[in-house]
Amino acid sequence: MKVTHVIVGLNIGGAELMLRRLCESFNSSSEDEHRVISLTDLGEVGALLRAHGVTVDTLGMRGAWDVFSAFNKLVRLLQSTKPDVVQTWMYHADLLGGLAARWVGVKGLIWGIRTTDVSKGGGKSTIVIRRLCAWLSAILPSVIVCAAEASRTTHVAVGYSPKKMIVIPNGFDLERLVASSEEREVIRSAHGIGVNDFVIGSLGRFNEVKDHAGFIKSAGLVAARFPHVKFLMIGRDVDHGNIALMADIAATGYADRFVLLGERKDVAGCYRAMDMFCLHSFTEGFPNVLGEAMSMALPCVTTDAGDAAFLLGGNGIVVPVHEPQVLAEALAKVVGKTDAERTTMGQGAYTRIFENFTMKCTETKFKKIYDRLYLNQDVQ
Repeated sequence: MKVTHVIVGLNIGGAELMLRRLCESFNSSSEDEHRVISLTDLGEVGALLRAHGVTVDTLGMRGAWDVFSAFNKLVRLLQSTKPDVVQTWMYHADLLGGLAARWVGVKGLIWGIRTTDVSKGGGKSTIVIRRLCAWLSAILPSVIVCAAEASRTTHVAVGYSPKKMIVIPNGFDLERLVASSEEREVIRSAHGIGVNDFVIGSLGRFNEVKDHAGFIKSAGLVAARFPHVKFLMIGRDVDHGNIALMADIAATGYADRFVLLGERKDVAGCYRAMDMFCLHSFTEGFPNVLGEAMSMALPCVTTDAGDAAFLLGGNGIVVPVHEPQVLAEALAKVVGKTDAERTTMGQGAYTRIFENFTMKCTETKFKKIYDRLYLNQDVQ
């Protein structure tokens, strides 16, 4: 069976990394052929996929003016490769990839939805495309896969066909999410984190919906109570060149307690350098970073964004979004626990991932969809 994935681009992001994990998982365990088409360029994830033996084609779309050219290239590529199933990732690819797949006669079409809060994080063009997708959802895709139950609920509310929707949570590769105690010490010592310092970690690109400002306010409140606590912040644009971020940190009065590393490739090592993890977003779909932290047995505190509470499954603390005082109290509660209590908390989180959210679980669920579409059967 030939499965072709269509995505807008392949820079580092939750959807892109999930696509990579899915293709590599199938590449090592299945005879099915998975290939990827990026509507724009190769990106870092595309290079990693090629290095793993996955075929990646790029269409060079640079903006709205290239849409028709990219669409024609996509049609020709699908005509020449003749996939049995086309799987698209997120709104723009759902629309263009979906139309192109139907144009060339592909019967098995899977749309992918990852966004939870449709009121945040989207520009005007995204809103228009989402409306078009909602209108076409009953007739174009064979099935719509949501990464989170919250995604399904919000998209049904804006007009998507509920009959087409199923939820398949992200899977985590536990073999990759490992790091040694030596890696922990290298990162900590390189950034002035002492042996007796307690590190609260945050990982995510700088974006309004991630609410870094709220986390920093909470961190300032915790810093005032615990002199041995430091805050390790990682993610794209989470660095000293970010003027808004640095102003928020300075306002806490504890700027020396914050360590900003920006975007990193050694993600597992960065988690290992933490003593606990905090997800502080306004909105999420199925939060990869929380699942990764759980996979590394970190005690976790999260805002009630998207499917975060569902993913955590009672093995951590959940607080309302955008309430820094409440978040600070939750962080302080974990800091105040004994080492044994935090270890138990982290092990519970790890077990939750191991039993329910490994990459093998996700692969099995997608394989069932591919097989049914290949046999021209109803997925529901």
